[in-house]
Order: sequence, then structure tokens, then C-alpha cells
Amino acid sequence: MRLSVLAAAIVLSLAFFLSTGCSHLSNGNSLNSTELEFKVQSLQREVDELRSAQSDPEYTSSTRPISASTQPSPESILARIRDEGFNRSQVMPTLSYLTDVIGPRLTGSPQLQRANEWTRNKLSSWGLVNANVEPWGFFGRGWSLKRFSAQIIEPQAIPLIGYPKAWSPGLKSPLTADVIHIDPKTDADLEKFKGKLKGAIILSGPIREIQVRFDPLATRNNDSTLLQMANSDIATVGPSGQARASTGAERRAQFSETPIGRALAARTRPTTNSTTTASAPTTQPILSQAKILSFLVKEGAVLVVTPSTQGDGGTFFVASANIPGVERQPFSPTTQPGPRIWAMDAPPVPPQVTLAAEHYNRLVRMLQAGEKLRMAVELEVQFHDNMMGYNTVAEIPGTDLKDQIVMLGAHLDSWHSGTGATDNGAGCAAVMEAVRILKALDLHPRRTIRIALWTGEEPGLLGSKAYVAEHFGSYPESTTTSPRTRRPTTRPAASQPTRNLIKRAEYEKLSVYFNLDNGTGKIRGVHLQGNEAARPIFRRWLAPFADLDALTITLSNTGGTDHIPFDAIGLPGFQFIQDPIEYWSRTHHANMDVFDHVVADDLKQASVILASFAYNAAMTDERFPRKLRLNPREVEAKTEAQTQPAR
Repeated sequence: MRLSVLAAAIVLSLAFFLSTGCSHLSNGNSLNSTELEFKVQSLQREVDELRSAQSDPEYTSSTRPISASTQPSPESILARIRDEGFNRSQVMPTLSYLTDVIGPRLTGSPQLQRANEWTRNKLSSWGLVNANVEPWGFFGRGWSLKRFSAQIIEPQAIPLIGYPKAWSPGLKSPLTADVIHIDPKTDADLEKFKGKLKGAIILSGPIREIQVRFDPLATRNNDSTLLQMANSDIATVGPSGQARASTGAERRAQFSETPIGRALAARTRPTTNSTTTASAPTTQPILSQAKILSFLVKEGAVLVVTPSTQGDGGTFFVASANIPGVERQPFSPTTQPGPRIWAMDAPPVPPQVTLAAEHYNRLVRMLQAGEKLRMAVELEVQFHDNMMGYNTVAEIPGTDLKDQIVMLGAHLDSWHSGTGATDNGAGCAAVMEAVRILKALDLHPRRTIRIALWTGEEPGLLGSKAYVAEHFGSYPESTTTSPRTRRPTTRPAASQPTRNLIKRAEYEKLSVYFNLDNGTGKIRGVHLQGNEAARPIFRRWLAPFADLDALTITLSNTGGTDHIPFDAIGLPGFQFIQDPIEYWSRTHHANMDVFDHVVADDLKQASVILASFAYNAAMTDERFPRKLRLNPREVEAKTEAQTQPAR
């Protein structure tokens, strides 16, 4: 009632001003028309606002106004996000504690458990709710390194750069032994070493020639690369997008044609023997490493040393120990045949160490020159049996659409020779910083924003796959999979008949998931994962970041990380385009994956864009559009019809 009276009074005032203006004009007095127009417009706005307020429902603490007249403008929100993210960032202190203090975070290790608990507590301290460490399932054996050193002690002292392979057993006591080099090409070559290897340390494999690098180790995406991505008109898959390939060979061929596959191939140097140029005839098969390792175990070798197949300048790349008789599948841990090295029933393996190529090469050349080498090694490890896997999850609660969910995430686990800074501590720190920014600004999203820090990504997206299957949906188990390896899957097998998706409680509640897992480089755009409906949305959301070089939108897919389980069951899941920096040349799965190789300004930029994307997705009236599902014939027809580059 009081608002009505006030509005009526303003209307009378408006009438008075109009009549006064007319009176002055009739008397020949020139009233300032601009001033009169301004007063009239101001009074009219007050009337409209009062009438709007009269019709609004009563405000309560549980009912936040979401109309345009009461919400801050998107521009002001974005300005505040940028200010908080660039001027009061916590992303580097977060990353430093995660990498420098906690250190490497191998799946199943106590360090990863500590990281789960620390990130949960940190997110809770920032004001997020429902912060918890959520189990995703049984993993197997964890592994921790307790002590390691290796050096040549005769005929001279040579400290060696290297690292044990994960899940390698330790030595019962410090070891000093003769060093023998083997590089067999045929079974006959292998037979020559029978009875000669017991108690020895074996250098297994040829010298890897190191080529001088004339190209920079660190790079950014140039305009040509970004234009090529923007013009992509056929969705290509990445390392874990192998749902369209039915065999390991097809998946490897598919992967080798992706940007990631080409980058990995480029960092692998040719393998040649600098002393012996002759090679086995091409008609004779090359011995597999699995067969050679089985032979070494039978002959009683006490330690197997191999060169890093990638890297130089003291950088080496090391992953898990090899199982004798089991051939490793490159690029595809989820399709590794036979037992996993972390399985509780994994077969015994010999102790295994990777050396930097330059040091390995020198030892081989010394042996070829007739020198007798003795090496001293200490290797103490600890296994942790029956380990469970956990994801860290926390939320910023929504308001009027609180039952709907926007998610962002990154994987918390890492390999072990570095500290997992670029893969993927940087992604974790960035998504954590994104939600910290939103809480620091006391923003109240309409949808609930949920952050997830996945584990088990390196062994095969285990944490995100299990989470998606539990919360959102999965396909029925394959009828051809053995009971020993059977588990719910988030993608239908190519060789299986069509299976219906089993939807879980939150399937229809998820709006969108954003993932960050390509190193320290700043965000340059986003992969559409074949979801053309997302293009105009991302175009609007990226427009304010033109000054930060984040404009590229590509139809292409990218794989190998935790958005894949979402995309595989029809949920919008996206990975950002990032500058490579040194990711593929120096840090990815390497001993140099450490804090010092992270670019602080790039990580701040990524955090700001992540916060903006999460907030925008949480505030829209409609749920994020989902990708249309086409049958194979429709996909083929659509591909043939695409004659113009995508814009």
C-alpha cells in the first residue's frame, strides 16, 4: 500500500513537471528542454521500479532474487572474477603445497591419500560444502619409494641419473654387481647369454642416439595451429576416445594421427647403435621386450636397467614396471592385456630402473670398449596392499536450481619421478582456484557447482569412470568379458550389440562438466567434442577473454582424460585447448614435472576462465545442450556433406 501511494505521488509530480513545462512555453519563456526530459525520464523509471517491486514476491533468506533488475550485471561479475583471480590469486601456493610438500601422488600411495585429505580440507576452509573423500572402488597394491641411489664404482665413480619404475620390487640389501649389456635381435642372440647373467645388473636395449635440438623445448600454439583446429570439420579422437576402434592396433593407429600422438612421436628419438651399424634381417622378427624380460628372470639377473625412450638433457620419462611375458600396449593402459602390475595377484617381476639416455649410452659404450663396470645400487620400496581409490569432491550450493549440477575437475594422481606439477597438479590447482574465486566473491549460483579431483587417471581414468557410472550412468557389462576383468563401462564396445544406457539418479541433473588436464599452458579455447550446439554458447563465454588469447573453438574431440566418461554416456563433457609449453617435450610423465616448470600467469588465466565458465553455466535458464546421437549411417552422411570448413 505504501508503495502504491508513493508511486501515485511520483505520477502527480510527473504531471506537474509536464504542466509547468507547457506553461513556461506558453509564456514565451524557454525552459531547458534537456533538463525537463531528464526529470521526466527519472520519474518514469522510479514509477516502473516501484510497480515492479510491488509485484515481486517477498524476499526471504532462502529465496534469492534472480531477475536482471536485482542481479549484478554479467560484466560486473566477470570484472570481479578477473580482479580476484589475477590480483589475489592463491593458485601457486595451492600448487606448491600439493607438489613440493605432498610430492608425487601415484595411485594407491599414501601420498595420494594425503592429497585427497588435504584438498578436501582446503576446499572446506574456503567455504565449500559437502567436502568429502568419496571412494570409487578397490584399486589393488599401492607403492612407495623409500630409498634409491645408483652409481658406477669401478673403474671410476659415475653417479647416475635415473629412477625406479613404479611397482618395481626393491632389493633385499644394497647391491654391488657386475654390469652386462644385452641387445638381442633374435632367439639365437638371446641363447648366447644363457648361464652368464646370474647375479648381474643388466643394461637391456640399444644405445639411443641423442640428436641436437634446434627447436625450442617450450612452444605456444601459433595462429596457424589454432586456425587449423578452428577449421576442423571431422571429430577426431584422442588417446581414450577409442570407442570407435575395436582392436589395439586400430587404437594405436588412430592415436598416432592425433596431435597428442604426433607430439609423443616427435619427442622419441631414433634408436641406433653407434658402434654396430648392422641390423638383423627384416625377415626375422624382432624379439619382444616381454620375452627378453622373461629370459632375464629365468637367468637370474638381479636388476634390469633400461634407457629412457624419450627425453634428453637429463630429462627422462618413467612409468610402471614391466611384467615378464606381458607386452605393454603403448598409449593405451586401459587395453593392457593380462594382469596389471598393481593387481594383488600380479606375477613376480624383477627390480627395474630407468636411466637418462646420456648416462645409459655412456655405460654401453664403455662396455663395448672392453671396460669392466661394477654398479652399486640401493633400492628400498614399500607395497601397500588392498588399497581403495578415492576422489575429492566438494560443492558450492545452488539457489533456485540447486538440484541441477555444473561440474569442473582435474586428476589428482600423478606418476612418481617428478612431483606431478604439470600432470596434473596444475589442473587441480586451477579448478580449486576457480571455486575459491567464486566463494571469495560470495557469488550465489543458481545451479550447484561441484568440483571433483579424480584419482586413478593415469592407470586408465579409473576414478572418473567409476564416479560417472555411480552417479550418472553406465552401459551393461560386456557378455564377452571374463568375470575377472569385468566392471561397469561408460562406453559401449564396438564389437557388442547395441546396449541401452542405465541412467543413475543424477543423469538428468548434470548440466555440463569442464576438465583441465594439458599442463601449465594458458587456455586458448575449447574442444566441442562434436557438440555443435555448444559453439554459440562458448563463443559468447570466450568473447570477454579475447585479450587473454582464448578464442578458438574446434569441433574436434580430444581424449586421454577425465571428460571422456561423461561424453561417452551422452553428457556434455569438455576439455580446454591449452598451450603446450614444455608438456610434451619435457614434463609429461617425466622427472622434470616439477613446480619450477609451471607458468604462474598462464595458470591464473586458466583459473579465471574456469571460474567464469562454471558461473555462466550455473546461471543460465536452460540446461546445457547435449550432443545429438547419430547412427553410423547418419554420421557417414554428415561427414560427406561437410564440404565447408567449420567457423
